[in-house]
Amino acid sequence: MQLNGKVVIITGGGRGIGFGLSTAFAKAGAKLVLTGRTEATLVSAKEKLESAYGCEVLTVTADGADEVAIQNVIDKTVERFGRIDAVVNNAQASASGKMLIDHTKEDLDLAIYSGLYASFFYMQKAFPYLKETKGCVINFASGAGLFGRVAQSSYAAAKEGIRGLSRVAATEWAPYGVRVNVICPLAMTEGLQKFKEEYPERYEQTIKAVPMGKFADPEKDVGGVCVFLCSDAASYVTGETITLQGGSGLRP
Repeated sequence: MQLNGKVVIITGGGRGIGFGLSTAFAKAGAKLVLTGRTEATLVSAKEKLESAYGCEVLTVTADGADEVAIQNVIDKTVERFGRIDAVVNNAQASASGKMLIDHTKEDLDLAIYSGLYASFFYMQKAFPYLKETKGCVINFASGAGLFGRVAQSSYAAAKEGIRGLSRVAATEWAPYGVRVNVICPLAMTEGLQKFKEEYPERYEQTIKAVPMGKFADPEKDVGGVCVFLCSDAASYVTGETITLQGGSGLRP
């Protein structure tokens, strides 16, 4: 599927799942806007993507909890490319691995501000431009919220908030031709590798519960679905939660 000429904003696009997404969109011919908190990470990703795929990449540093910074991302995108076709809200920080009883308000704030507020700000500020292109939003949620996974309370709360926000937006924005969908990936990342090292027993419990016996590849498995959702082939898909869980996300 090709997205030639389409402009896609990817939060946290310089590393982990985000870089896998960036690679998939670059291969599909999209123009990319990568955001994140660390400039060096974004610049490194830009150099790799432009060298390998010849795509145009704009990097703009931004903290997802900073409304002014997010407005700057939108402004810089429109200034450079003149349009916005898709926003992929991937970035999220959290105190994963902590039991609920051990969580602090600061832990909860971290997840809510970096995830739920960030998704809200990006969606709201990009909407005027998404109306013009009949574009789409892809928000990231998690099996942590869908299935109540242990030691993921603040993360799950933020992700379920994102799902609620997304469903309402899908309903409100459908008349304008703007689609909003959610994916819940179980992908191998640097963060998951760290989780494996710090909580090996919980990691083993997680992988045993995956019928396919492996985690998703950020580019091929997760990025491929995101490219599909931004393509014309998904023009009638909105308000959906798609679980990329290797069979562990089975539900009615």
